[in-house]
Amino acid sequence: MNKLLLLLIISLNTLTLKAQKVDTLIQMTAYKSYYSYQVKNPLYVTYTLSKGGGDCNRAKYSFKKCGVNTAEDDDYSGTGYDKGHLANAEDFAYNCDLDKETFCYYNCVPQTVKLNRGIWKTWETKVRKLSQSKPIFVIAGAIYTNQLLKEGHTIIKPDYCYKIIVDPPSGTILYCLLFPNDDSGRVEALSLSQLKAKLPYPLVP
Repeated sequence: MNKLLLLLIISLNTLTLKAQKVDTLIQMTAYKSYYSYQVKNPLYVTYTLSKGGGDCNRAKYSFKKCGVNTAEDDDYSGTGYDKGHLANAEDFAYNCDLDKETFCYYNCVPQTVKLNRGIWKTWETKVRKLSQSKPIFVIAGAIYTNQLLKEGHTIIKPDYCYKIIVDPPSGTILYCLLFPNDDSGRVEALSLSQLKAKLPYPLVP
């Protein structure tokens, strides 16, 4: 009985959100990355977008290490997970240097194929279209527990990803969206306070 109780406690602990913090703020030209060494991923990124989109050919780009203590290709190999952009590459396709900058592990989280190429991409397109009419401020991040992406490695995979779209002049939240990192294709609209209550780290963009 004691052994079964111990196993139950361990199981419950794997579902508990551990306190996390930003270990380093990476200032890229296109975006800021709020990076955690604990999960070896960005907790979130922020950027301003105006008239996003363009003609840069991203076929030659691939994710790379842009600093120490980040993920690398082998962490993703064989997992079935996509290398998901938080700051969307196509948003910066009007400037190939900025576009290339998004292919950095400071801007990458493990996403299921269904999420990355489905509802997440749909909303990336909607956000980019919105930026044609006015500048917007984007916060894109992830919510982590302690589930490893790959056995024997240290990358943690997120249970959820989120997007917050802000109107800069007024500070109005235009969208606050939560995406399960699974194959459901779902997205939930919620308030900023509701989202913050789910985060195991402070959101200070």
